[in-house]
Amino acid sequence: MKQYLAAAVVLVALSAPAFANHCPKDMAAIDAALAKNPPLSEAQLTEVKKLRAEGEALHKAGKHQESVDALQKAEDILKIPHVM
Repeated sequence: MKQYLAAAVVLVALSAPAFANHCPKDMAAIDAALAKNPPLSEAQLTEVKKLRAEGEALHKAGKHQESVDALQKAEDILKIPHVM
């Protein structure tokens, strides 16, 4: 049982940097899509910008999974495919 727990701890510890590196890539993809003036309603554009800012703030606070979640919502609105 201790081996499984130790393996789980290692996996969690190793996955945090992956999420940390993922956030800037998502933010860059969102920024690139916004630069192309996508055909979004004003409400969608406002939501994307809000989610993008929220994702960056969460990333800077070290809350990488929450950051990825917010950024993926923005990517969904922009129809950016998710790559992990």
